Amino acid sequence: MDDLARIAAALERLAPAPPAGADPLAHPAYVWRQNVLVAARAFAPLSLDLLHGVEAQKDALLTNLERLAAGHAAQDVLLWGARGTGKSALVKSVVGAVQGAGGALAIVEVAADRLDSLPQLFDAIAEVPRAFVLFLDDLGFDAAADARTLRSLLEGGAEARPANARLVVTSNRRHLIPRDIHEQESAINPRDAVDDHLALADRFGLSLGFHVVDQPLYLEIVRGYAERYDLPFEPQDALLWATKRGSRSGRVAWQYVVDLAGRAGKSV
Repeated sequence: MDDLARIAAALERLAPAPPAGADPLAHPAYVWRQNVLVAARAFAPLSLDLLHGVEAQKDALLTNLERLAAGHAAQDVLLWGARGTGKSALVKSVVGAVQGAGGALAIVEVAADRLDSLPQLFDAIAEVPRAFVLFLDDLGFDAAADARTLRSLLEGGAEARPANARLVVTSNRRHLIPRDIHEQESAINPRDAVDDHLALADRFGLSLGFHVVDQPLYLEIVRGYAERYDLPFEPQDALLWATKRGSRSGRVAWQYVVDLAGRAGKSV
């Protein structure tokens, strides 16, 4: 091997060619990684009828994504609220329901630190005859200024997003910015801070709130899961499980049912 060939081989090892992207028409779910679409290893969302206590949010998101899949006008969506209340599960379940009904819809998970690569993702899917949910899970910003990239992508950038893609974002914060940061900035420049604080949330045409689960709803969620998987349970045992974890939520209910299944020697 001559010197040029050795140098070329060394450069290839240092900076390998990007992986080939997955077929954007072939899979129900993708991950946006290294600026290419990668097929998700397993996309198995819960059935919509297993999600209790979020009926209004379920109906609103389902209607919106059905419109998107049909090629009609649809909104970007912000799902905000307490941890473990089913925001992420609902997004995936609704996408699965639309797909199950024959809708031409796929979900693409985008990491929160890849916001600056979204224009490349828009380019990759713009001409694909399929609708895409661009899913940013558990998004939050430490300051209003950090959120301006997303604000520009949602509305106001020089290049429009493709009509077949909408952003669906989950966050524990209603405005994606911590209250204490907002208050600190308000003390310095009240009008600008309020404008920045509200401008991002206002760019989501659909905003869905999720709230803390009370005891009756927690038990209803557990009962729904238990009936689906034919698992007997005692309400007091389910409440003790939640007490040990310091919270009641859809996530804690699911974890309890997983434990029930393990005790019974079953899989879920």
